[in-house]
Formats: sequence, structure tokens, C-alpha cells
Amino acid sequence: MRELEILVGLILAATLLAAVARRVGAPYPVFLALGGAILAFVPGAPSFTVLPELALALFVAPILLDAAYDASPRDLRDNWAPVTGLVVFAVGLTTIAVAAVARTLMPAIPWAPAIALGAVVAPPDAAAATAVLRQLRPPQRILTILEGESLLNDASALLIYRLAVGAVAANGFSIGAVAPTFLFAVVGSVIVGPALGWLSLRLSDRVQDVPTAIILQFVSTFGIWILADRIGLSGVLTMVCYAITVARTAPERTPARIRIPSYAVWETVVFMLNVLAFIFIGLQIRPILESLEPAARGRYFAVAGAVLLTVIVVRIAWHMSFNAAIRWRERRFGFHPPRPMLRPTVGSGLVISWAGMRGIVTLAAALALPAAFPFRDLIVLTAFSVVLGTLALQGLTLGPLLRVLDLRDDDPVGHEVAAARERALRAGLAGLEDDRSAVAEAVRQEFIAHLGSVDVNSEESEAGRFVHNDTHRRALQAARQAVLAMRVSEEIGDDAFHQMEEELDWIEMSGGGREDPEPEG
Repeated sequence: MRELEILVGLILAATLLAAVARRVGAPYPVFLALGGAILAFVPGAPSFTVLPELALALFVAPILLDAAYDASPRDLRDNWAPVTGLVVFAVGLTTIAVAAVARTLMPAIPWAPAIALGAVVAPPDAAAATAVLRQLRPPQRILTILEGESLLNDASALLIYRLAVGAVAANGFSIGAVAPTFLFAVVGSVIVGPALGWLSLRLSDRVQDVPTAIILQFVSTFGIWILADRIGLSGVLTMVCYAITVARTAPERTPARIRIPSYAVWETVVFMLNVLAFIFIGLQIRPILESLEPAARGRYFAVAGAVLLTVIVVRIAWHMSFNAAIRWRERRFGFHPPRPMLRPTVGSGLVISWAGMRGIVTLAAALALPAAFPFRDLIVLTAFSVVLGTLALQGLTLGPLLRVLDLRDDDPVGHEVAAARERALRAGLAGLEDDRSAVAEAVRQEFIAHLGSVDVNSEESEAGRFVHNDTHRRALQAARQAVLAMRVSEEIGDDAFHQMEEELDWIEMSGGGREDPEPEG
């Protein structure tokens, strides 16, 4: 029971830290990392661990699915060159550079564990970067590149990681022996992921109960990862292909009464996984430090500091070189994007180069190393140091950097939303064209209030929606107070009250509840 009390207390403390982070406008992983670092030095802290073979599936699978579901294949295709450069070349160069630095400082490390260390710290996590950037409304192209990189670089880094761990287990590494396995993992994942996505959609169509549907989403997520791992595929790549396939067709097949609570549950789960990852890694650091002699502790911290500097410098060197090449090409041949987007500049290159914070994938990969893996303690300590260092150094300065550079675009997403609103309104009104009943007229007025008039400019349309939503909120608040008063006076019981509460909740959602200002904290 004491362990449960401590774990609940740690989760509460992490939740409060995240609330403070949101209040001050910082990405919450920064504060979670600082909390994990404090845990490493708390005397008498408990020893919670997660089984290494469960770490990647537990922490990475749900987060990958959540990120891949929101990915835009169209936008990734439009920005394929910078995304590919970061996913393939930046990850590869970082892995090699980190391995070389680690072996230089500690020659006793064999190449395979050194490469595993490089693969662990190579993939940045866009969650922290976008948490900062979305508040400042940066150019959409920057967000697309960072989110696409974060989605796909996990696959490239963890494939290298898997090969390095396998080389340690096999006491050797051979390109000839590894190449068929590597190709099977990549090609098989690209085929099996979409096939499983199609099958999952066919099965989920039959489920109408909300809790059952959400549970099956998690069961299928972990099941697909387990299946991919069992047959020798890449769990990361299979999950990405599966999620993108589902995201293409699920919106037209999933009713809102399932989709809305599903989004809320997934957002909560992703947050909790981040919290648990930082708690578990922080609790693993303390026994590592206690077991080291002072001299060895100094060498470990020297390696961690050198690796932190390496991952930052390699990313800047790669992307700024790529950025220079792209700008030279566009000066020579012109800039002809398939859709309106920000032209590559030195400023956009600096923002992308500096948005290299590491996060939960790095922590999960470190936790997933077998207990007997060579230099595991060094890798775990270095991984946490890189996550903490990049989040604190880059995460807290990325916002000021973007403000100084003052990068802006023509809000392409806003223009697309306006076009979609107009098209949706026209289609909705056309469906009621021959219906002159009072009910149809009420629905017409509701559609116009939500989606704006097609005959006025966008500013007037936005102003009209704001007035509608404000009026809607005031009326809804009065209705809620009336029902609450009836329960207090015992005119109605709790059964009737909760039924009315649900009805008012749906009215709130249909009346623009999404546009309520977010509460602080």
C-alpha cells in the first residue's frame, strides 16, 4: 500500500508541475524532466521499474498512434525533402557522431552499445516543440516539418536501435546477415500496417458502445505492436502505417458520440504516459548514481554532457547546411510549392534546427534495454541527461527565438478552414432546399450560425460566430443553473438531473463549446 500511496503522490505532483508549466507558457515535458531529476536525488525514494520488454510497447505505441492519426500525408508529401533529411540523414549522422564521441571518452564501450546509445538519443520529440510553437502561431510549414520528423524519425532510430541490440545479443554485426532482416522489417511493416488498419475499421464498425469502442482502440494498438514485434517487423513503422490508414477513413465511419470521448481519453493517456516515463527514469537514476564511484560518476557525466552537445550541434550543422542548399536551389530555379507556404529562410532553418528536444521515445528506448545490456547504466543516465538538457535549454528558449525572428505566413490553414466552412454550409443548406418546415428552418439557422454566412466576408463571419457562441453560452448557463436549482430544492432526483445534464452537454457541444477559452493551468 505504501508504494501505491507514493506513486499516486508522484502522479499528483507531476500533474501540478504540468499545470504550472501551462500557466507560465512552457512545454510541460520541461517541468516533468526537472521533476524527474529531483526524484533522482531524493533519499529513500521507492524503486519502481517497468519490465524492459514492455517499455517500448507501453510508452511508444499509444503515443505513435496518437501522433500518426493527426498526420497529414498531403502536407508531408509537400515537404518531403526536409522531412526526409531530418528522418534519415540527421538521425544517421547523430547516431554515428554520438557513438564516436562515447567511444572516444570511454574506449571500453564496444561499437554496438555505442551505436545503441546514439540511436536512443537521436530522435527528437515534436510534442515539446509544438507545445511552444502552437501558442505563437508559427508558419504552418515549420509545424508540418517538425511533426512529420517526429512521427517518422522514431522508425529510423528504433530500427538502428533494434539492430544494435541484436548485435550485442549475437556478439557480432554483419551487413550480410542483417540486410534481409532489415528489408523484411521495413517492407513487411509497410504492407501489414495498412492491412491491419483496414481490418480494424471493419471490426470497429460493429461497435456502438462508447467504453467498448475506446477499450478496443487501446487493445488494437498494443495488439498490433505485439504482433509486429512477434513476426519480426518494426513496431514503430507498422503502427505509423496502421494509424495513417485508419485516419483516412475513420472520420466518416465513427459517430461523434464515440469520437469526442475517444479524443479526451487519448489526450489523457498520452499525458499520463509522459508522466510515468519521467517518474520511472528519474527513479532509475538514483541507484545508478549511488552505485558509481566518484571518479566513474565524473566520467559518466562527462559522456552525458558531450553527447548532449553532440546531438545539438549535429542537428544544427545538418539542417542549416540543408537549408542553405535549398535556398540556393530556389534562388536559381524559383520557388514553386504545390500550395501556399512559407519560403525557406535562414530564420525558419534556425527554428527547425533549435527544435530538437528529446522526449518520451528516448526515455522508453533507454528503459527497454535488457538489464544485462553492456553499459546500460551509462546509456540510461546519458539518455535522461540529453532529454533534460534539450528540454531545458531549447524548450525554454524556442519561444523567444521565434518571437525575435517574427516568422509569419499567410495562414494557409485558416484559408482552408474558411473554404471548408463555406463548402460545408452550401452542402448542408442544399440538403434542406426542398424542406420548408419549421424544423428545417431551425436547422438552417443553426448551420448558418455555426458555419458563417457565405455572403459576407470572413471577418464579419467570424464576428457573427462569436456573437452566436457567446449568446449560446449565456442561454446554456441559465438553463444549467435552473436544473441545478431544481436538484437542490429536490424537485427532481439525481436520475433526472444526470439525464438533463447529458442533454445540456450535447447542446453545449453542438453550440460551439469547442471555442470556449481554455482555462489556465
